[in-house]
Amino acid sequence: MVLIIPFPFPSTKSLLPFRNPNRNSITRRPTCPMSANLPRFSALPHHPHQNRTRLSNPLARGDLDRTITKIQAAEISRDVMGVAKWSETAMLVIDMQNDFILPESPLCVAGGDAIVPSVIRAVQVARERGILVIWVVREHDHLGRDVEQFRRHFYTDGKGAAVKASKGAELVDGLLIEERDYKLVKTRFSAFFATHLDLLLRNCGINKLVVAGIQTPNCIRQTVFDAVSLDYQHITVISDATAAASPEIHLANLTDMKNIGVATPTLQEWCSLDT
Repeated sequence: MVLIIPFPFPSTKSLLPFRNPNRNSITRRPTCPMSANLPRFSALPHHPHQNRTRLSNPLARGDLDRTITKIQAAEISRDVMGVAKWSETAMLVIDMQNDFILPESPLCVAGGDAIVPSVIRAVQVARERGILVIWVVREHDHLGRDVEQFRRHFYTDGKGAAVKASKGAELVDGLLIEERDYKLVKTRFSAFFATHLDLLLRNCGINKLVVAGIQTPNCIRQTVFDAVSLDYQHITVISDATAAASPEIHLANLTDMKNIGVATPTLQEWCSLDT
């Protein structure tokens, strides 16, 4: 008796091509599980300056999106860093008041009226850069009890310059104190003398100063020299946004300040500085 054991032949179904239920076309079963993740290549017409094949990787679009995102992030970072840098700077606008600018005032500075447009522009740029704008003004007692000794005779009749709450103590037309600005009252030439300016600047993290206003040999010069003595890192006096009684006096004082390390750019030069 011969025992016959049937041999298990493969079914014909396993030899047929695999039909993907989600597609109409018939594809072969992949021979390697990893091959499904490999990029596919498509033939291209031959060109002397091109490869014969092109990668049709679906990740290419994602790479492009990531590149665009990186560029945008770099631009945002540059803007943020620029604002951060200027945030360590304050602009001091000194004595731009009616009693020192208007021609009919007895204490009018001859070159003051001409720089008003430049000061307006300098303040505008400072605000755009996020620079703290500090309006340094004189406001005196109507009897002159807080004014310099050599000026007290102007106040004998109660009508001296820059009396507190008077029209003469107001900023000249075109200049306005905005909400984020700061007003500092002084009674001497230097904005630092007997004021809390240095404390204010240190509390705000300020180590660089930009100065505009009048007048160069008095309030500008003494404020700048005090700032140098107090070791502020960088001090700038905008040459055509400051003025004196004459161009010669103005230039001589700018030269003195430049000799102690103070920058004296024009308004156009300062506005063109990158962040």
